[in-house]
Parts: sequence; C-alpha cells; structure tokens
Amino acid sequence: MLTFYCNLTETDGFDRIMKIMFPKVRVAIPRFSALVCIAVLSVGAFRAEAKKSKITPLTPLTAEQSALIDKAAARERLMVTALRKRIPIVQSYIQNVKSDPKLASVPASDTYLLSRVDFGKTFEAEGYQEKSVKKGFFKDSIGALGSIGKALHLDEGEYSSTGFMDMMFLDATSFDRDHYDFQFVRRDFLGSIHTQVFDVFPKTKQKGMLNGRFIGRIWVEDQDGTVVRFNGSFDEDPNRDLDHNQYLHFDSWRANSPENMWLPAAIYVEETHRTKDDGDTGVRAQTYFWGYSLKLPARQSENATIQIDNVNDKSDAAQDVSPLQASRAWVSQAENNVLDRLVQAGLLAPPSDFDKVLEQVTNNIVIGNKLDLPDTIHCRVLLTTPLESLAVGNTILLSKGLIDVLPYEEDLAAVLAFQLAHITLGHHIDTRYAFSDRLLFPDEATFQHINMGHSPGDDDLAAKKAVEFLNNSIYHDKLPTAGLFFLQLQARAKPLKALMTPLIGDSLLRADGTPWLVDLTKNAPKLDMDNLSQIAALPLGSRLKINPWDDKVFPLNVKSVPFLNARDKMPFEVTPIYYRLARYAEPEPPATTPDNGTAPAPAAAPPPGQANPGGTQPPPNPQ
Repeated sequence: MLTFYCNLTETDGFDRIMKIMFPKVRVAIPRFSALVCIAVLSVGAFRAEAKKSKITPLTPLTAEQSALIDKAAARERLMVTALRKRIPIVQSYIQNVKSDPKLASVPASDTYLLSRVDFGKTFEAEGYQEKSVKKGFFKDSIGALGSIGKALHLDEGEYSSTGFMDMMFLDATSFDRDHYDFQFVRRDFLGSIHTQVFDVFPKTKQKGMLNGRFIGRIWVEDQDGTVVRFNGSFDEDPNRDLDHNQYLHFDSWRANSPENMWLPAAIYVEETHRTKDDGDTGVRAQTYFWGYSLKLPARQSENATIQIDNVNDKSDAAQDVSPLQASRAWVSQAENNVLDRLVQAGLLAPPSDFDKVLEQVTNNIVIGNKLDLPDTIHCRVLLTTPLESLAVGNTILLSKGLIDVLPYEEDLAAVLAFQLAHITLGHHIDTRYAFSDRLLFPDEATFQHINMGHSPGDDDLAAKKAVEFLNNSIYHDKLPTAGLFFLQLQARAKPLKALMTPLIGDSLLRADGTPWLVDLTKNAPKLDMDNLSQIAALPLGSRLKINPWDDKVFPLNVKSVPFLNARDKMPFEVTPIYYRLARYAEPEPPATTPDNGTAPAPAAAPPPGQANPGGTQPPPNPQ
C-alpha cells in the first residue's frame, strides 16, 4: 500500500483526482501545489512498482515437495477436526514496550487473558472472569475460525483473547496449493524432528476470498507431513506496507500428542511498531495452551452411585474424635474440595516431582523454627502467569509465573515463608467450601467463586511472622539477596499491573505498591543494572514448562549463558519461545520413595540458586 502524507490546497478537482488515482492515500502535509504532489506521488508509485517487479519468481516445487505440501494441507484439516474433541486452556500475557537508551526496551503496560475453549461447541473463547473485571479487560470474543483476519486485527490498543487463539491455525479453511504459493527454503532440525522449510504466499485475491491469509514460513516434519511450526503474520493486502501491517507477527509452535497429532503448544508475538503512529512503542506476548485432556464436568444424572453392604470400618478412623480434630478435618475437607476443583478447571497442576523441591525449601523453614505442625505442609503449582501465592488449608500454592522469575532459593523461601506464616497464624481456608455444592459452577467462573486472598490485616501479620521465620532459618545470611528481588518487584510494579494482580490468592505487594516483605529490602544492595553479577529477577518462562496433555509441570533443562550487557537481564519480561521438539513418549513411572517417606528432589530440578551454594556469584540467566 502506498501511503503519502499531504495536506493539499482547497482544490475540489484535485481531491477527486487523488481519490481516483490513489484511493488509499491519506493527505497531511500543508500547502503543496497540486503539480508537486502529483509529481512526488508519481515517483513514489513508480518506485513501488519497480520494487514489486524485482521480486524473484518462485521456483516450482518438485513432485516430492508438492506431495508433502498436499499431505500437510490434509493433516491441517485433520488437526482442526481433532481439536473439536478438546477443551484446552488458552493463556495470553501481553506486554506493551517502549524504547530505553540503556536496556533497548522496557515494559510500559501489560494485559492478561485467560480462556477455556470448547471446540466441539464453538470456535470462540470463554474468558475466565476476574474477581473484579475492569471494562475492556475481557472483550467479547470476536470472529470465528473463518474470520481469522478480523479477530487478529488490533483496535486502539485493545486485545482479544480470540485473536491470540486464532494464531493456532495457519488457515482453518483454505490452506492448500489452490490458495497459496510455496517456495522451498531448506531442510532443518527442530530438536529431534527433521523438517522441510517452506515460505508461504497467499495467491492473488479471488472473488469471495476472505482477508487474513497467512504469509510467512512453515516447518513441515517429513514423517507424517504435519506443520510443527509456522512464523509470520496474516495478510490483509498482498501489496501492503510490511512496516505498517495492522496484524501481529507471531511464531507458533506445536507439540506431539499421544495420538500422534501436532497440536498448538505456544505462540510468541512481537511487533516493534504496531502502526505508523505508535512511535517507539511495540508489543511482545506469549500464549500457552494446556488442558488438552480436560473433560467437561459430567451431569449429575450421569453420576453412578455404588452401595456396599455389610462392611464395618475397623480402622483407627472409626474412633471418636475431639472437637479440635473435627474442626481440622472439616478444614481438610474444604481444602481437598478446592484443590480438586482447581485441577478440574485446568488452573492447578497435578502433583509432580517439582512439588518436592518446594516442600524441601518449606521444610528448611519449619525445621529452623522448630515448628510442631499437626499436618505435613504440601506445595503445588498454579499454572497461571500473574505473580501470586496462597494457602489452601495446609497446602501452599505458587503461580508458575512467580516461580519462573525467582532467581535464588532464598527468594523462593521468602514467598513460601509468607504463606507458611498464614498457616501457623490460623488464617485458614473458608470452610464453606467443605460443602461440595458450592463448587458446582462453570470453569470460567472460578475466580468469581473461589477467593483465597487474605485481608490486608492478615497479610501484614503474616509478613512480620515470615521475616521472623526467615531469620531463624538456614537462609538468614542470604536475606539481602531476597530483598533485592522485592526491590526489583517494586521498581517494575507500576507498568506491570496485570502481572502483579493475583487471580485467586495473595499479591506480593501492598495497595501502595510496596512489598509485604519490605523489611527484607532494608539490608539489600542497591539495584544496579550495569552490575552483571547482580540478578534481581528473571524473565518469564525461566524455570518451568507445562505438559499440555496432563498439565504437569517440570523444570527446564537449560544451559547457563553468561550475560554480555544489561540488556540480557530482562526482569519480569516476555521473551521469545524456542522449543526442541520431540515425539510424544509415555511418562516414566514415578521413582521409588525412600524409607523416610520423602522423595528426593529430581536431579534436573534443583531449587533456584542450588548451583551456587556459596552465594558469591549468582547463576547466569536460564534464558
């Protein structure tokens, strides 16, 4: 598209000529003569035509390559059919960024979107509602699968969860050689998967063709002919200005399923300039998919009742219980109901080996303070990105996003101590959840019906108790490092409001933006981005990965990479996604539990900072 800014003289005839010759030209430059403007526009049009004519003609595909593309088109249609049986979770976290002279770019604002999609019923997303929904935070789903272009179009800086969901598909209706041209690029390995790489171009628009055709690059695994990665954008106009495209550019990755289908796993979005008027602002976003094995809740009439006669309970549980024991059992029943409901909604990871890592750090605090607790403290991982923690009975939950950004074990200990303090102070779960009927609600209404956050008064008491716990633990001499994390948290809290806002539990920050554990910052060193040995916080996605099939989390096995400059730090920031793809393998059976009843921490999952037991040099950024 030719765009030229010109504010012409008051010549109606010239305006009519301009509209006829250049219908997409916008005028905005003061008082040029008609002749000069026509001359300049003619030169611009000539250059645009010359540029267009220099495009190298496409090399015809070989018979083998054509067959692979046809197979990829058939597999793409098969994938859409397979998705109709699924109801995955779609999570998008978006950061608007601005330029920075030292750090290249820094976050300016952010948005968080979470949806669960029943593809058997609709191709639109149902947003998980917050406890208090701000206007414009969750826009109504717009567009369906056939209207990919409209769904991905940006409108005054607002985002649609459906728009990010549409990046799952190349073209759900017309991805074939009748609608696209293909150019072979090379052969490539993505992890252990051998692929052939093609550039993809939408053909010249035909009558009735929709806008929003994919243009970019695809990676096709050559065993079954499935697209496992695609990188590009959606095309509104084949002759558009690439620097001023209104559609987001994205890099979409897929993962192999137990049924040997490659289904969407993650998407990275990046635009340095969204429109010509944005100046130096841009956008980065990560979208993740999980919950492919989630099942829709069964209707009450479908639940079978099994009656067992002539059975007597001869266990110790048949003995009478004291009022205190009964009260604790009631709290435990509410705890189990909530945890089960969160797993069913796809928000809480099932128990995994990484939980043992969290529990070991918690035990270090319990032992250091000689706490005599009636029940064992357990830990679990929320699958969501916003930074939050909560205690559900005797179970501490940390969000994946929070775990991702913690650089050291002492930082992890600090956030665990905060919730351990809530437990020891008797700030228990609301026992109304002991009645299971209170948890019968649609999954997308989870945040409205389950609220585990504590009052500011309880949080203040817990913060003081947590600092006391930490001072009496093995982490007492490393607390300045933990304080550094909270300084960085406070420094980036204002532009990252969505990241700092909890969905279901406790925030790390007070209402005024200061951390609840602000006492840890008193002895912390000053934040210094130029000090490459000082790591206050990590980028998002630095620690854990989600298995999209069973929702379990496992630690990333990454190589340490040294920093070269301050730009490499990227605290709390969205970064590109790169997967080493592999075919699905059945999970190994769990390891044998030792006689002491405590499972060892997995070798590939040390607590943050374990590689640096001395604490003198921080480990490099896992990214």
